[in-house]
Amino acid sequence: MFDHPSFDAHQGVHAFHDPASGLRAIIAVHSTALGPAAGGCRMWHYADGAAMLTDALRLSQGMSYKNAVAGLDLGGGKAVIWGNPRTDKTEALFEAFGLAVESLGGSYYTAEDVGISTADMAIVRRKTAFVAGLPEGLGASGDPSPVTARGVFEGIRAACARAFGTDDLSGRTVAVQGVGHVGGYVCDHLAAAGAKLILADINAELLAEVATRTGGHVVGPDEIYDAQADVFSPNALGAVVNPQTLPRLMVKVVAGGANNQLATPAMGEALAARGILYAPDYVINGGGIINVAAEIRARQAGLPHDGGWVEAKLSALTRTLEQVLDEALREGLPTHVVADRLARLRIAAARP
Repeated sequence: MFDHPSFDAHQGVHAFHDPASGLRAIIAVHSTALGPAAGGCRMWHYADGAAMLTDALRLSQGMSYKNAVAGLDLGGGKAVIWGNPRTDKTEALFEAFGLAVESLGGSYYTAEDVGISTADMAIVRRKTAFVAGLPEGLGASGDPSPVTARGVFEGIRAACARAFGTDDLSGRTVAVQGVGHVGGYVCDHLAAAGAKLILADINAELLAEVATRTGGHVVGPDEIYDAQADVFSPNALGAVVNPQTLPRLMVKVVAGGANNQLATPAMGEALAARGILYAPDYVINGGGIINVAAEIRARQAGLPHDGGWVEAKLSALTRTLEQVLDEALREGLPTHVVADRLARLRIAAARP
């Protein structure tokens, strides 16, 4: 554990197993320096336990950085459940997960992520108060995906302004990988702005639906890396910028909602060396956790959801992304280096 390449001084890594429900889960708490750790729960059919642990650790650290750069009074954590989200979901499993979250005594707040819905979180809520992204109740914010997608769209515009000299997306070609909860909304924003879309997803039915409403051109999941486009927008799983895919990218911008897009930090340096501007994932995709933070904040104060607070934080996040991009270009540094520096400074300043 302690010499795992993604451990990064986690405060706590908690494994849970409930034989009766079949729950196998890890809750990783990277930092509570800024406040209780917050981050979604992912359900995925991992190849093995090692892959599950790596995902939990990387996602948890990413949430620490994401919450810090978004200016939230929240630390970073993440939960992963090992299972097939299409076939293995039961009420008993999510109640068991709720008990696992409750056992951490409020040091971690959960919410939905890949493979998890607001309805699943409502079941988790039966066993713990430390859950957000709920469909109803005091302060309920619902699905955070639309807010995440709006932030990603604004981030794409900000990156294009620096890469092409204008944030006008009309006629710009964007290759979108993943058209699920976040990616689908990103496509809607891009299409409304006049962008031409090239789309890929493993869910053929959903892909056809998004292509129909946006006029996007569909390609195979592996073909998306070879797309003749201006922007590559990853909105599915992580590690998609890796030694195999990087040489195939013909774009000038990488900007999307997926977490942990870089397989290793070296990939960020390689992107910069090739003249590709990368919008660091945990900066551009922070809209969802802002929405979740508003729910936590509202519930603690006994108040309704404050959409104005969310809008103000989302606008500030776009300005932070612009600051990161501008500093990177001015200092000749990879953008992920500048973003990491900012996040670490904010976390360090909060420690006693």
